[in-house]
Amino acid sequence: MRAQRGPVPWAAVTRGALAAGPLLLAALLAGRASLGVVAAIAAMLAGINDRPGSRRPSVRRIGVPALAGAVGLLVGSYAGAHLGAFALTLVLTGLGLVGGGISAIGPVASGTGTQLLVTSAVGAGMPLPDPVWQTVPAFLAGAGWLLALRLLLPTPVSRTGDPRAGRGRGPYRPDSRFAPRPDKRSDPRPDPRPEPRPGPRPDVRLDFRFDGERAAVAEVYEAVAALLDAAGTEHAGARRAALTAALDHAQDALAGPRLRRHPSSAAERRLHAQYAAALPLGEAATALAWAERTVPKRAAEGPRRLAAAVRGNSLAGPLPAPARTDPALRALDAALLHAAEVFDRGRAPDLHTRRRSVAALVRTVLGAGGREYALRAGLCFGAAVATAQALHHGHWYGAHQHWYWLPATAVFLVKPDLGPLVSRVLCRAAGTVLGALLFAGFAAVLPRPEGLVVLVAVCGALVPVAARHFAAQTTVVTVLVLALVMVGGEPQASAGRIGETLLACAIVLIVGHLPVPGQRGGEVRARIDAADAAAHAYLVHVLGESDDRAARWTLRREAYRTLAEARAAIARAAAELPALARHSAGADEVAAVLERLVDTTTACAVHLDDTGRLTPRHTERLAALRDELATRRGGVGRSRTLA
Repeated sequence: MRAQRGPVPWAAVTRGALAAGPLLLAALLAGRASLGVVAAIAAMLAGINDRPGSRRPSVRRIGVPALAGAVGLLVGSYAGAHLGAFALTLVLTGLGLVGGGISAIGPVASGTGTQLLVTSAVGAGMPLPDPVWQTVPAFLAGAGWLLALRLLLPTPVSRTGDPRAGRGRGPYRPDSRFAPRPDKRSDPRPDPRPEPRPGPRPDVRLDFRFDGERAAVAEVYEAVAALLDAAGTEHAGARRAALTAALDHAQDALAGPRLRRHPSSAAERRLHAQYAAALPLGEAATALAWAERTVPKRAAEGPRRLAAAVRGNSLAGPLPAPARTDPALRALDAALLHAAEVFDRGRAPDLHTRRRSVAALVRTVLGAGGREYALRAGLCFGAAVATAQALHHGHWYGAHQHWYWLPATAVFLVKPDLGPLVSRVLCRAAGTVLGALLFAGFAAVLPRPEGLVVLVAVCGALVPVAARHFAAQTTVVTVLVLALVMVGGEPQASAGRIGETLLACAIVLIVGHLPVPGQRGGEVRARIDAADAAAHAYLVHVLGESDDRAARWTLRREAYRTLAEARAAIARAAAELPALARHSAGADEVAAVLERLVDTTTACAVHLDDTGRLTPRHTERLAALRDELATRRGGVGRSRTLA
């Protein structure tokens, strides 16, 4: 029941205020209220997917679910108009299986599946007076309007390039105040320090195109510094996980859809180069944390100066040089020198991502996790549609002929990636009751339709803030949707919506805890298997002593990313009731062993780069982790690859 914390996303609040409300007002002024309702619903759903981050990934995060929503609206409208109750239930149940299966791919696919099912229920259960060839473009226009606002409006802080940063400092070079005396006994080889040439000084200008990307890359350098500070303490594990999250976020921010294969502007190429320069720094910091030794404070100063340079789009100035007394510290020093050179004359290297093929996506959908997700979503959605059809044809709704609320509510409740099942049910019930009561009060005093338009605009602005808690988001969305359907001509329906929500909660609770064919906990086992395979590929590459650093960093990123996804799935499964949580028991221990194994592999890579051979500590740790993994994997999923 705890809410997420953080600063108010004022940019998203502004976009929300300018989305659904103005669209509805424009439609009312044009005499097309029903099309305005459809466009406003699309803008609301797009606003739910409007997460903080950079602009380019928002095209995929908002646009792909919107396209799926248009397909769902098309299918639902035709099915609701031409099929009987039994056939309609079968069609929507099959659509639920599809939407649930594709939701197992990832966050964007999950939003895609959600919009597909919600709009199919709206299309079938909320018949509109306009033909389908008008409602579908109106839906796309509503989502496209919010996406255009996301791409075009500047964020509150978008001024880049500090005229004071780097003034008079010349090129990047190690700061002699922090440089240690050379220790010829520990590192007898000469220290090759290239003399970087000064790069062009960035201009002071208003540039908000890459504000999200710039912040994401800066967070990576901050996370490296935090991991160096925590080396040798009990906080090192959490800081390493935070570094993985920062790298994942930056990678996603820079790898969004583009018209060209490679970055097309100097600013974007510079950001790509700065992100790539952080990878060896993260590798060295992970090796130092694995060694369980404290690191001098000056070691973290360099990454922090680089983070400030990325944020300000400026020069970093002199960088403190860490002591070069062991392989990991020498790797850190070399990574800082490499970053200094990249910041001066950066190019745009590969982002070290492994794109999943269509065959891999199909295997995810048809795998254990996808099948379990599809079956659960299909059964809940189908049961909700069947119940709504029975109530509709039995005239239990009275004056309210629209039956979309029950199946649409079930869709949001059955989504495993939104949190534990019981938590979602409790939050949804509380939010709907509160939202319905609030709207009943507003409907009694607000003038129509202008008062309802203002209410829609206010709720649209509150959606990004309310996204911190499922109950708060439900409250805001309930008020917004009830206001929209009243503008569309439906009478006040607060009491009915409360009853339908409680009924949907009961359906999802019952169906969600029913035994299903096959082994439960499929999503957790699938995530563990993916992390196991990625760790295996990374270990084989490192022990093979390949000189391909780019391939190594790609495999390392894949290993840590799949581990983070497995950890998130395990945490959600562990928070379920015992009837569901017991199916993933032991998975957390397996993930912990895999994390230690990947950390050890990173330490081995750094040591091999420096000495060309492993120490007995490295080999003994690898053997112990291999044996422990084989023992623990017996109770969770298949035993393969590293096991």
